[in-house]
Amino acid sequence: MTEDQIPAAHDAGPEAPAKTGADVIAGYLKTLPQSPGVYRMLDTAGEVIYVGKARQLKSRVSNYARLNGHTNRIARMILATASMEFVTVSTEAEALLLEANLIKRFRPRFNVLMRDDKSFPYILIARDHPAPAVMKHRGARNRKGEYFGPFASAGAVDRTVNMLQRAFLLRSCSDSVYESRTRPCLLYQIKRCSAPCTGEIQLEDYRELVVEAERFLKGESQSVRAMYQRLMQEAADALEFETAAKYRNRLWALAHVTADQAINPDGVEEADVFAAYQDGGQTCIQVFFFRTGQNWGNRAYYPKADRSLDAPDVLDSFIAQFYDDKPVPRLILISHDIPNRALLAEALASKAQRKVEIRVPARGTKSSLVEHALTNAREALGRKLAESSTQARLLEGVAERFALAAPPRRIEVFDNSHIAGTNAVGAMIVAGPEGFVKGQYRKFNIKSPDVTPGDDYAMMREVLTRRFKRIADAEVLEEIETEVAELVADTVSEAIPAALVDKAVVDEATTDDDVAFPDRPDLVLIDGGLGQLSVAREVLAGFGLHDIQLIGVAKGPDRDAGREHFHIPGREQPIMLETRDPVLYFVQRLRDEAHRFAIGTHRAKRAKALGVNPLDEIDGIGPTRKRALLKHFGSAKAVSRAGIEDLKAVEGISADMARRIYDFFHDRSV
Repeated sequence: MTEDQIPAAHDAGPEAPAKTGADVIAGYLKTLPQSPGVYRMLDTAGEVIYVGKARQLKSRVSNYARLNGHTNRIARMILATASMEFVTVSTEAEALLLEANLIKRFRPRFNVLMRDDKSFPYILIARDHPAPAVMKHRGARNRKGEYFGPFASAGAVDRTVNMLQRAFLLRSCSDSVYESRTRPCLLYQIKRCSAPCTGEIQLEDYRELVVEAERFLKGESQSVRAMYQRLMQEAADALEFETAAKYRNRLWALAHVTADQAINPDGVEEADVFAAYQDGGQTCIQVFFFRTGQNWGNRAYYPKADRSLDAPDVLDSFIAQFYDDKPVPRLILISHDIPNRALLAEALASKAQRKVEIRVPARGTKSSLVEHALTNAREALGRKLAESSTQARLLEGVAERFALAAPPRRIEVFDNSHIAGTNAVGAMIVAGPEGFVKGQYRKFNIKSPDVTPGDDYAMMREVLTRRFKRIADAEVLEEIETEVAELVADTVSEAIPAALVDKAVVDEATTDDDVAFPDRPDLVLIDGGLGQLSVAREVLAGFGLHDIQLIGVAKGPDRDAGREHFHIPGREQPIMLETRDPVLYFVQRLRDEAHRFAIGTHRAKRAKALGVNPLDEIDGIGPTRKRALLKHFGSAKAVSRAGIEDLKAVEGISADMARRIYDFFHDRSV
């Protein structure tokens, strides 16, 4: 694979304004090869605005140099192109995979963009311990063990892990907890674990349970069920009713998880199902996961795509991006025939190192699965459109109640959380026309030495200063770029043929679809009264950000929700909203979400601090010695109380190390 940025033939001097459009694109044609590759279009700021693939780069790029025959979307893209970059590859299938990777990396505004690209959870049965544990796993699969998935959501994994505990009594504790147990935990008491940690079950018998669980997860549920039915009957015949009840409970758990799955199609062992539905200029893609003949959940996606693209085009680009960092199943079922179906199957087969089939089923069980996914896509998009409409009305209500010039497109809400000043954090949540924008949430660790523990005003000042300094710095840079753009605008009409720039293109270029979600807020809500509001006003005024509306949300008497006072700069008295006003409920939701996020961030920070084992701080104590100490004494606290002779009795602890441990806990002289 090679990459070249090929200069345009008519490139101007370094101080000349950058040119854009078809003439710039045409300048690359003389040096482009007729080979597969990927091209990137960049605007005057150097931002990637489009990534495309081609079987023959020169032929594809020459299409953009033509002056007519383009859709408005393509015409706008050409108009904005100031330079191009190219990567040549060996095959078109390789180009397709690279294109998907670059789209996810650069997120160009003219491409179909997959959103909500979170990793999928798996179930891991860890094999790096004598008593394997069952657990939820995300990220790289570099731990030794059996992985089952992907599951559509963490909830689906939690339900299945819970079932495995009930049916097979597998442990879910960490290895360190396992090693430190001296008696069975509560999970053993409620019959969710067989307690191999304390020898309530022999390791050989426990490993048999692990094998049975793996057989179930691999799709052998019927044989596992038949085995338990046989064992239950044998135990009952031998009058071992307690043992028979144990197998009966396992059968109940297996039946429960099968019933929860709703769809368990015959003849579909391993497949992903994609169904796309469009309405109101938006697209919803539902993805269902089937593994080992079991339904492991579904998830809805709402990719960002130009309104002019139909469902097959959106689905085509989406699937390629979807599998950029995910394992590929043997079968992919889709609701629409996509333009690059054969090429995509070839590319995914190359990535998976085995055959991958992409089908548009017309009848039978597989067709029913696609229809079911399509129904879910239609219903999910209907709900989203209804929520968006409601959200728009609420934002209009916010503008009306608080006398804003226009409905806010970006609302930021700030809150702090701490306990007596310890583990202090600030939190910012963001909302917009489509609801909460969780990808824009931010956490702030309060770290200034000038902040007195528990000083809410000082903490708010630090958080707001760090947030709005970034905005102020970005706007200074934007002013410089604007000046350059004005110079470019003076010459752009000469560089772009008139045939390409018609009124439809100009009108289309200014639609809302092309306006990205803003980086700066129109409205900032501060959880607090006049004091916090005054701090916020000082911070924004210090950065010259006078056009951002501020509102302080203070709880009513006795912290009564529904009687909030809203402090607004320029008004002597706070205002209140009617008790049943939907806008009041909306603001309460915003404030509660900020509070939830702040509390969650604080708890995570506090738990991390509490979870630090003091043994980790002792020089020379690695995992092996730490495990030996915990196994011998039961806890780090017990280690701290041990004498030197007791410490020396632990395997692997020398006299010198025993003295070092003792000194660490007693006079910290290490």
